[in-house]
Amino acid sequence: MFFSLLFIERSLVEYRQVPLDATSDLPTLFNGTTRLYISYTCPFAQRVWITRNLKGLQENIKLVPIDLPNRPAWFKEKVNPANKVPALEHNGKIMGESLDLIKYVDSNFEGPSLYPLDPEKRNFGEDMLKYVDTTFTKVVFGSFKGDPAKDTAPVFDHLENALQKFDGGPFFLGDLSLVDVAYIPFVQRFQVFLGEVFKYDITAGRPKLAAWIEEMNKMVAYTQTITESEYVINFFKKFMCYKFLDLVGLLASVLNKQDLRFAFCFTLSQEIWRHS
Repeated sequence: MFFSLLFIERSLVEYRQVPLDATSDLPTLFNGTTRLYISYTCPFAQRVWITRNLKGLQENIKLVPIDLPNRPAWFKEKVNPANKVPALEHNGKIMGESLDLIKYVDSNFEGPSLYPLDPEKRNFGEDMLKYVDTTFTKVVFGSFKGDPAKDTAPVFDHLENALQKFDGGPFFLGDLSLVDVAYIPFVQRFQVFLGEVFKYDITAGRPKLAAWIEEMNKMVAYTQTITESEYVINFFKKFMCYKFLDLVGLLASVLNKQDLRFAFCFTLSQEIWRHS
């Protein structure tokens, strides 16, 4: 609880700026201002946004929201050749990839450390950071064209078990860490969508997961970054309307390769989120 209160006190409530679009001018790059380019609705960008807030860096790292459907041409030409968010401009260079960026921000800026020194916790944390995008998100996305309750049970159970490993708090490593930051944008979206559309409660029978979500929802550093439930539901419904996903699901069933469905659905959703 101490850590929760500490981070809440360091977090400043911000008003959201209007995203830059195709008519917006390019900021003066590499002029000493550290900029975090995000989309307000992208869970990958949200990871870095939360990290910035938890460390109390609102005055040190300027948010630059981008209107992805109508993004400026200069974003790809001058900021990120991959044409996606998040991107961080710092010390004369621009970097991308959310899991790399949350580590970078934690290591290169002042504020409370979000990664423990304890070797056992660090090793477990690295395992969990690998699991989030290689397995967890892929399986849940893939379940939308299958049986979510059945397909996602192993990965949500994995989170439940992981939350029991360390004492000291309701978080993955005991105290709040980058592992929590990496998971919460997706867990929040999955909880909303699976509950609304499939009537599946991901916390049922998982008290540790329920307690973790409840504790995360107390943190202003996180809650001020949340995407509205209506948008989340509509986004996933749009994702499910891609007809060729049915063909992928059929092919996966014939080949008995459900990993194919999981991986394809995750890759597609990732591209939609970061580019639209």
